[in-house]
Parts: sequence; structure tokens; C-alpha cells
Amino acid sequence: MRILLLTWLLLVTAPAFAGAPIVAAASNLQFALEEAAERFTQQTGHALRLNFGSSGNFRRQIAQGAPFELFLSADETFVQALYQEGHVDNEGVIYARGRLAWAQPKGKYSPPDEQTPLAGVHEAIAARDAGQRQRIAIASPEHAPYGVAAQEVLQNAGLWQASEPLRIQGENVSQTLQFALSDDARGGLVAYSLVLAPALSERSEFVLIPEAWHTPLHQRMVLTPQAGAVAQAFYAWLQQADAQAIFQQYGFNTD
Repeated sequence: MRILLLTWLLLVTAPAFAGAPIVAAASNLQFALEEAAERFTQQTGHALRLNFGSSGNFRRQIAQGAPFELFLSADETFVQALYQEGHVDNEGVIYARGRLAWAQPKGKYSPPDEQTPLAGVHEAIAARDAGQRQRIAIASPEHAPYGVAAQEVLQNAGLWQASEPLRIQGENVSQTLQFALSDDARGGLVAYSLVLAPALSERSEFVLIPEAWHTPLHQRMVLTPQAGAVAQAFYAWLQQADAQAIFQQYGFNTD
């Protein structure tokens, strides 16, 4: 009797993840989208499975037929490429604009300054010349839009070549933040949305990078041909006020 009761309780209380749509989302959305998905489930009763990673890898996997029903990219070009190649039915919509930030371990170095947001890079280069090694973390420009933006920022500041021996690349921007806050790092160029998460803001100091220093991070999402009713409903919900407020809470622009 107890076994039957336990089985019944599991069936009626656990979310139906087995049939839940799989959402492929850029790593910079980890905290914002988890909160949004939880709110969506509370309001609709529909569960979602969230997969976080680099937008470039997801773009390739979707082109190869991966079973994702919704793709939220950190850069619109990956969605546009899927549409141009016939892998999705339309170009989707821009759901947010991301921001890049310099983040460093809290209390270890001089606090970052809005007037000189790349001071940490200059200091790491100077330390290298003095025989020390302080790593600079960026996401891989090959896979991650935030890596492309970081490269543009360093190139425009004339620091790309000088910082090359110090750079360590994360596969995605979430891994990059882990590298940026590690013991041997001076810091890194990461997604603003991640450092705003309470668990990480307590461990880091950060400053926004001016948007004019890199190509705008227009984040675009699209449904795949495999999308069912729940994925379609979540896609529509993400364009509504509740979701937009969550994105704004994590530093995204939704204008």
C-alpha cells in the first residue's frame, strides 16, 4: 500500500519532464532563464528542460537535427544563419540586448572603475612584464558571441596582441566567468547578466563595458520545426511583460 501511495504521489506532484520540450539557451541566460522558466511553469503547469551552452555549438547541433524545440541565442547571427540555410521557418525575434562587463575576484585588486574599465588588463600586462602571470578570461570567439564582443573590445583598445599570452578562453561565457574569478586570474570580460546573480555578485567586483566598444549583442530566439505547443507557448510568453521584467532584472535591455 505504501509503495502504491508513493508512486501515486510522484506521478501527481513531479513535473512531467519526460515529455517537456528541450530549450537550447546561451550560457549568459542561465540565471535569468531559469527564473523565467520557473515562473512559466507556475503559471501554466508546463515543465521545460533547459540546456545551456555556447550559441555557436547550439547553432551547429540544430543544423544537424538536434531535438531542441526552442533556441535562444546570445547573438542574432546564429539564428539568421539557421533561417538562411532552411533549418528554421523564420528569423524569430530579438528578445533582449546583452551587456559585456569586466569582472574580477572580489577584494583582491583595486576596484574596477567606470572611467577605466580595462585597467585590469593593463595591470595584468604590466605584471607579466615584471615576471608575474595573471590570466585574462574571455569566451571563445569561435563559439560564443560574448567572446566576439570581448575580442572587439580588446582590439579596439589596442590590447589584443599584448594580452594574448595571458588569455584563457572558456567554451562559453559561463565557464569564462569561472575562469575570471579563479585564483590565478586578474579577471575577465563576461556577461553582465551572470555577475548580477546573487551567488556570483558576492564573489566578484565588476564594471560595465561601454556598448559603443563592440558590436551590439542583439539576442534572438527562434522556434525549430520540432516545436510543439508548450515550446510555442513559452516562446510567446518570453515576449510578454513578466519575462521582460526578469530579463531586465539581470541587466538585459528589452527596448
